[in-house]
Amino acid sequence: MANAEIVSIGSELLLGQIVDTNAAWMAQRLTSAGVNLFHKTIVGDNHERMGAVISQALDRSDIVITGGGIGPTQDDITRDVIADVTGRKLSLHPDLLSDIERRFQSRGFVMTKNNERQAYIPEGAIPVHNPNGTAPSFIVEDERGVVIALPGVPFEMKWLFDNEVVPYLQKRFDLSDVITYRVLKVADMGESAVDERIGHLIAGSSNPTVGVLAHPGQVDVRIAAKASDEREAAKLIAPVEAEVRELLGSRVFAVDKESMEDAVGSLLSRSNKTIAVYEDLTGGLVTGRLLDASHENVVTGIIGNDVTAIQRLLGHSRVTERSGESQYEGEALTAELARAIRLQAGADLGLALHGVQDPDDTAENLGKGRTVISITDGNALRSRVYESAGRGSPDRTRMSINAVELVRKALTEGFG
Repeated sequence: MANAEIVSIGSELLLGQIVDTNAAWMAQRLTSAGVNLFHKTIVGDNHERMGAVISQALDRSDIVITGGGIGPTQDDITRDVIADVTGRKLSLHPDLLSDIERRFQSRGFVMTKNNERQAYIPEGAIPVHNPNGTAPSFIVEDERGVVIALPGVPFEMKWLFDNEVVPYLQKRFDLSDVITYRVLKVADMGESAVDERIGHLIAGSSNPTVGVLAHPGQVDVRIAAKASDEREAAKLIAPVEAEVRELLGSRVFAVDKESMEDAVGSLLSRSNKTIAVYEDLTGGLVTGRLLDASHENVVTGIIGNDVTAIQRLLGHSRVTERSGESQYEGEALTAELARAIRLQAGADLGLALHGVQDPDDTAENLGKGRTVISITDGNALRSRVYESAGRGSPDRTRMSINAVELVRKALTEGFG
């Protein structure tokens, strides 16, 4: 099986002015094509450093894919560097030059002299015509491996990769295996807790391999298999997926590209239930997620940012402090908020999220405090208490997912 390396080129990537989404996209495509990807590198527009990186990549990989630096400007030096690294001269390719000239003529523009640079490629390289831009691609077959130069413009790169690069790699390296993966999405359980339950599968996996990736409020369990085709890979994945599901139970809420919103939206639609939301600490994220899930099932959403909003919703002034804890425990207050928003909106379900921050804690993640989430159908109540609270993006994201997960649990398991 061939091993590949991606070299993303551009000082703007190093400076953080542009995020390298191209490499992530190519990584997925290489996996689907059955190519191992062991290294990704970003290097600035410097001849010496680019040469060192590409040369090292050729020493350890069968396939080196460069992205960017093949345009018409003076800092587009990828073609020069690849020529030097592979011991070749640059030469003008007449067909590529004709392509570039035609593109300018078809758009009614006059081609400037510097655009000719794009038609120069290393001697002996395989030219790859780019129908979506003026920068042609090329492939150099070196004794150490193959170097494929692609443009940095995403839509140009993607078309060339799917239509030119993948067919070339399949033929050149006789790619017969594919890598297929299944992602199980887990809620209401942290990464370490997931690892405690399925760690033996991770440590002992070879084909399929099992790995975990944590996000705020969610953990992904990835099961990847290599086989001759997707059906054979699926057969390898199936028993491992079954074991993971048995170990994690109902905390697995979705698979692959499905989201929590997809899962809950389907449940709300099937049950034909409406829901109303009160939230404070999350600032509208819970309502937004539920609207994305099933717009027609959300009756209203109230964002409370001070004690007045709570007093107005509850219809009394017994809550006199921002914390709301002077006469209520957190669970009791949030339960009353859930009942009140349900009645006010005339909804089937009422959901409330109330957080009390530690005023001295400025952490963006896992801020000190307490957050309570409650859901009611008017008869029964289901609640969760979290010993953290914060307005940082990770905390708000995590709690909004936890709230939608509580809706899922209530719809699938009831309020017991």
